[in-house]
Amino acid sequence: MSQKQADLGSGRVGKLLFSLALPTITSQIVNMLYNLVDRVYIGHMQPADTVGKLALTGVGVCLPVIMIISAFAALMAMGGAPRASIQEGKGNPAESERIMGGCLTLLVITSLCLTAVFQLLAEPLLLTFGASENTIGYALSYMRIYSLGTLFVQLTLGMNTYITAQGFTTVSMKTVLIGAILNTILDPIFIFGLGLGVRGAALATILSQAVSAAWVMRFLTGGRTKWRIRRENLRPRASVVLPCLALGLSPFIMQSTESLIAMCFNSSLLKYGGDIAVGAMTVLTSIMQFAMMPLQGLTQGAQPIISYNYGARNAQRVRDAFRVLLRSCLAYSLAMWALVQLFPQVFAKIFNNSPELVEYTALALRIYMAASGIFGIQIACQQTFVSLGNAKTSLFLAVLRKIILLIPLIYILPSFFANKVFAVFLAEPVADALAVTTTAIMFAIQFQPAMEKLEAGE
Repeated sequence: MSQKQADLGSGRVGKLLFSLALPTITSQIVNMLYNLVDRVYIGHMQPADTVGKLALTGVGVCLPVIMIISAFAALMAMGGAPRASIQEGKGNPAESERIMGGCLTLLVITSLCLTAVFQLLAEPLLLTFGASENTIGYALSYMRIYSLGTLFVQLTLGMNTYITAQGFTTVSMKTVLIGAILNTILDPIFIFGLGLGVRGAALATILSQAVSAAWVMRFLTGGRTKWRIRRENLRPRASVVLPCLALGLSPFIMQSTESLIAMCFNSSLLKYGGDIAVGAMTVLTSIMQFAMMPLQGLTQGAQPIISYNYGARNAQRVRDAFRVLLRSCLAYSLAMWALVQLFPQVFAKIFNNSPELVEYTALALRIYMAASGIFGIQIACQQTFVSLGNAKTSLFLAVLRKIILLIPLIYILPSFFANKVFAVFLAEPVADALAVTTTAIMFAIQFQPAMEKLEAGE
């Protein structure tokens, strides 16, 4: 038995979870810096009140497309990695390699298809996602370059998950650090030094992602990795990849529907509040994404422990890992909620110095993240379902929050309030509160019986 397997199957769960989660949290936060750094530099293009503000809004309109790219990476990664960990827990690492190889091929095919779609349909897509005549030029300049790097983004995000799932969280953290540091260095050079503006931000990002992708592929074909990419495993087998795709639908929907939700938010806000409301939404989305990164890092750190021990039929260790995960996620989400409610202007000023936009965003932020304090319950329970291979429940919960609740509320709530913009922002906390309640009830009903069956050997 390897050292990694012994670690996953024994020792203090809390210590192990945080040893795995800390590099993963760092990776998540640093990975978010790719887009945040772009937005910070772009938002401060001079003059900030005109060019910077419009450029920031234009790049913000590109977020739905960026989320679609990330969502397809999650489909192959978050569906395949837990199943690969479960197979290793069962003592079948060869099957883990078959899962990884098949998902890699699907990832490459998907990347090429997405590149073609975004190159051909960039303008109508961006107009649909909320670009106006004032911001479409900035949005197109950014997206036409960024989409050329889709393959690099997909390989970095998708295949790095398989490094994390093996327990090599420090290696996966380095993947992200390499790209983020390079992006931070290149951004000011390309944006201001070479005068490329938003095109320079996009170019810096895809070059940085290319370097990260090369690092990932070099590791997964090298001698240190436990699951190695082998030529014979690259042909996708239906019996191997279809269960992965089914499990990956939950994280895919969670991320891809962000695009649909951004489109709904932006179109409604443009109608009721104009460009400044859409610009505020860009900042809100950035802050929410950054705030949620540690939660995703915690769940990714817990995933190898839960999946491995579920495969090894160690029910008590699965229970212990979930309890530590839940307490950690809830404590963090409550702390972040308190900071946002107390100091919203501080968060808003990170992205733009325009007094009008900062004031507008600070008020909207308090409304938008009003229920974020309890979101730790949602993500801990939902991602535990994914780690256990429970595709049906995790899929339903993903659909519930975004599609069944949030999207209708964006359009329904303005009918009940005189302040239409306030009503649009209010849709987020109302949907969050309802989704968290439903998730907690379903988890309480299903988790314990599943552990009892595991102990009984069923």
